[in-house]
Amino acid sequence: MKIAFRLWLLALLAAWSLPGLAAFDHEHRQWNELLARHVVYAPDGNASTVRYAGFAAERASLHAYLDSLSAVGQAEYDAWSRAQRLAFLVNAYNAFTVELILTKYPDLSSIKDLGSLFQSPWKKRFFTLLGKSRHLDEIEHEMIRAPGAFDDPRIHVAVVCASIGCPMLRNEAFTAARLDAQLDDAMRRFLSDRGRNRFDGPAGVLRVSKIFDWYGRDFEQGHRGIDSLKTLFARHAEQLADAEADRARLRAGDYRIGFLDYDWALNDAR
Repeated sequence: MKIAFRLWLLALLAAWSLPGLAAFDHEHRQWNELLARHVVYAPDGNASTVRYAGFAAERASLHAYLDSLSAVGQAEYDAWSRAQRLAFLVNAYNAFTVELILTKYPDLSSIKDLGSLFQSPWKKRFFTLLGKSRHLDEIEHEMIRAPGAFDDPRIHVAVVCASIGCPMLRNEAFTAARLDAQLDDAMRRFLSDRGRNRFDGPAGVLRVSKIFDWYGRDFEQGHRGIDSLKTLFARHAEQLADAEADRARLRAGDYRIGFLDYDWALNDAR
């Protein structure tokens, strides 16, 4: 019996050592290390820029991580936990977005420069995921936002479109073990960023990111009891306003909502 077990264990270890059969790294260490080196936080910690030149210098490491994502098959993915699947998709979106920028960097000033009159940059098929040729919109809108898949509006502050108007790219990978805490933290940082969300007390207007206009319905589906944008903003009054009187107005719903223009300039730390 002991001999049979040893033979089985040796066979298993041998299989793991073969290229393409290694267990997927749910800590996303390669991506985590690249982010730690090439994402620059603003002094207040609520925004970030990206050293694309640094990513370009380490493109082989980026490709190694992207290859590990592309090697995952549908059956393997389906066997993972919900948190593992969501962390995988968010990291994939962000990492393939960096790769897309590098296809033209430094000769671009916006991710939109990678599109054309006939095709948006988010519709370009340039990578493989779960056995199929994909574009970025498929990850965000068909895999992450698909009804019943995750139903978590916090993903809108986690997937990053390489633009100044986007929520910040974190300097760490999303991981299943910390996913909830990371998404909560990302929401707090995004709503605290006065460049993207701020309360105008004298005008009685909460001016927020265009993201809440485009994806407002995602925040009205009851996640954690939130059924409207005003419910969401009431819970985050402390992040959205500095004066206690303004926070009280946000909690009471005594204001109008306005949407800020979106800044599509590249979030490059040149």
